[in-house]
Amino acid sequence: MTRIRLAAMAALLPLVLAATAGAQTVTPMTPDVVKSYDKVRPDANFIRREVMIPMRDGTKLYTVIVMKKGTKNGPILLSRTPYDAKSSVARVASQDIDEIVPAMDIEFVDDGYVRVYQDIRGLHNSEGEFIMNRPIRGPLNKTDIDEATDAYDTIDWLVKNVPESNGKVGIIGSSYLGFTSLMAEIDPHPALKASVPQSPMVDGWMGDDWFHNGAYRQPSFDYVVEQSTGKAEAGGTATGVGDDYTRYLEAGSAGDFARKWGYDTYPFSQKLMQNPAYTDFWSLQAVDKWLAARPLTVPTMLVVGQWDQEDSYGAPAVYRAWEPKDTKNDKLSLVIGPWRHSGVNHYGYNLGALSFTGDTAREFRVKYLKPFFDHYLKDAPDPHTPPVLTYATGENHWEVSQKWPAGNPAKLYLGDGFKLSFQQPVANGHDDYLSDPSKPVPFIPRPINMADAFQWKPWLVHDQRFVSDRTDVLVYQTEVLDKPVHIMGAPLVDLFAATSGTDSDWVVKLIDVYPNTSSEGAAQGSTVAEMAGFELPVGIEIFRGRYVHGFDKPQALTPGKVEEYKWSLPNVDHVFLPGHKIMVQVQSSLFPLYDRNPQTFVPNIFNARPSDYKAATESVYHGGKAASAVILPIVDQ
Repeated sequence: MTRIRLAAMAALLPLVLAATAGAQTVTPMTPDVVKSYDKVRPDANFIRREVMIPMRDGTKLYTVIVMKKGTKNGPILLSRTPYDAKSSVARVASQDIDEIVPAMDIEFVDDGYVRVYQDIRGLHNSEGEFIMNRPIRGPLNKTDIDEATDAYDTIDWLVKNVPESNGKVGIIGSSYLGFTSLMAEIDPHPALKASVPQSPMVDGWMGDDWFHNGAYRQPSFDYVVEQSTGKAEAGGTATGVGDDYTRYLEAGSAGDFARKWGYDTYPFSQKLMQNPAYTDFWSLQAVDKWLAARPLTVPTMLVVGQWDQEDSYGAPAVYRAWEPKDTKNDKLSLVIGPWRHSGVNHYGYNLGALSFTGDTAREFRVKYLKPFFDHYLKDAPDPHTPPVLTYATGENHWEVSQKWPAGNPAKLYLGDGFKLSFQQPVANGHDDYLSDPSKPVPFIPRPINMADAFQWKPWLVHDQRFVSDRTDVLVYQTEVLDKPVHIMGAPLVDLFAATSGTDSDWVVKLIDVYPNTSSEGAAQGSTVAEMAGFELPVGIEIFRGRYVHGFDKPQALTPGKVEEYKWSLPNVDHVFLPGHKIMVQVQSSLFPLYDRNPQTFVPNIFNARPSDYKAATESVYHGGKAASAVILPIVDQ
């Protein structure tokens, strides 16, 4: 028996040794920390590489490359980001590529695309120095590098060092990534075959992130701190979650707020505060002006959300700059979807109280976006991308147009008795309200937390009834419509107004008023019932009065003098349905999104003192030679 047992143990010994192969000898005092863990396991269905790509000045940029295993002859889809390339491929900790990449990328990686994400210069894991929206080489940038050269050098390296690639590159991205996508088209690399800038940052003073027509957007300070602390990995600010309305109001001017919280120590904050007017400091940074001076060589699809709360200006501005160069109307397209900022890359079932016909974002990506890239990067058949693709909200369907704007201008006049009409009033008149900077009109109901995504992302579609009965908001509306009014373009404001002060802001809202009737309730799956009497903003925009005679020429207003103010609302495709009304609201603040105008002219509102903030009587004129109107781009029915 002893010999039998020994023989059995000898036979088991190789199995025991195999089971413990590689195991370390441990004791109770063996340290329990390992240096790293590779989350990509051998059975993952993708390949992931991290590389440092050298730029022409020797700076190396951190880049993540992912693709499905077995990818061959795959096109490269590049995004250059300030928001951490590493996290761009970590949506879910998974061994499935469809889970690690953003939702917008699933169809691409499943079809053999090589997806590339790169940290821009100076942020996260890249080397170098970060400069916000780094200006192009030229008057404001005397160096030999900018985001255009970094894009060129990156593409050059990728096509030479990614063996799974077919040598063709597309670039895509939203917001800041939309800016870097446009920059790649300045002196583009020959391998760059297609570009899709989404909600790009184009002109931060005219209508994108920092200012709108001269009025300062106060959340910009938080963004500056997030992006300019260290390598953008310090997180946000620590102001708490209380009411931002109270917080900003008690601080005083926007400059006082910055100084209270130490934001003024950031160079970009100083750039904002020292340059409140549209001087060369801003106008020479306008990307649409850079592009207008260059040929259109890369097929480009510009995308923006109709209710983009951050960058509604950029895509249409680039379209205006480049459309004359698209002589065959086949190289440049504009897309306006029913989305908030960057909503195209996520889910498009709804926005705020609005519901659409299915996932409009994915529908667009599958039906239009991917075929666009497939054609130029994979030699797929020409999908005949529409020159203009817009989603008609109100009726909720996609529309194809050959040009933009597609509507013809028609004036909707403000009139006596707070009426709106397409007939110009004959008699002169005006309506007055008292604008008090100590009680500014909130842009959404209080309490306000602009860091709360559920407040911030859908604010442009918030029901405006919360301010309709304020005495410092003028409300004009049509009779009930007996036929649809379809607008396609950017409504224009033509406002004749005067103030008793020496400066003033003017806010105009174009609103679709729903019938005050109910259908079946939510228990039956209805959302329409919840919108009885809803006042849906179709477009909201502000204008700082001191710039009425030139954005680079701030001037005090003459008390009581009627001035003509002209500016644009965002581009839209919207149908005001029969049974609805059209409404226009006029007010003088939109707080705390925009800084308060003291209504006393001061050289720099960032430095306004408490004594400068004074109530003023605001007068909106209508009829005769001072016929205030909103000019609607109406499509003939």
